[in-house]
Amino acid sequence: MLYIWDIEEIIKTTLEQHRLDINYESNNSLSAPMSYNVSTNTIRFHYLEVNGYMSKVKIKESEENLVKIILYHEIGYYLTFKKHKHDLRTLMYGGDEEIAELKSIIETNAWDYGRTLVPEELVESYDQVRELDKMLIKGL
Repeated sequence: MLYIWDIEEIIKTTLEQHRLDINYESNNSLSAPMSYNVSTNTIRFHYLEVNGYMSKVKIKESEENLVKIILYHEIGYYLTFKKHKHDLRTLMYGGDEEIAELKSIIETNAWDYGRTLVPEELVESYDQVRELDKMLIKGL
């Protein structure tokens, strides 16, 4: 099990390695392992959710590398919003189909852009987590 300070250190080190100016903080009310908030340019994490997610994703990687994989996906959101100026009003005021389509585009871009920063030795595991994440979302 990783503790808050372990996860913070992994995030800090990874962001520094890529020279990314993204804030990060622990948030124990978050219902996901990590999330990126474009308005505040902040990655939030819930260490219990991170540990729970890692127990569901059954691949042969160290806990540290699994946190990095989750983090690279969140960095992918940062890169998505940096490269594309999505009209986020769609998420608030759009119809169900519009909202679903935009969320799908953002999610796909986040995985794709996050992958561009993943170290070569983690690419295969990143792709595995991406596939497993799809199944977890669908409840399989």
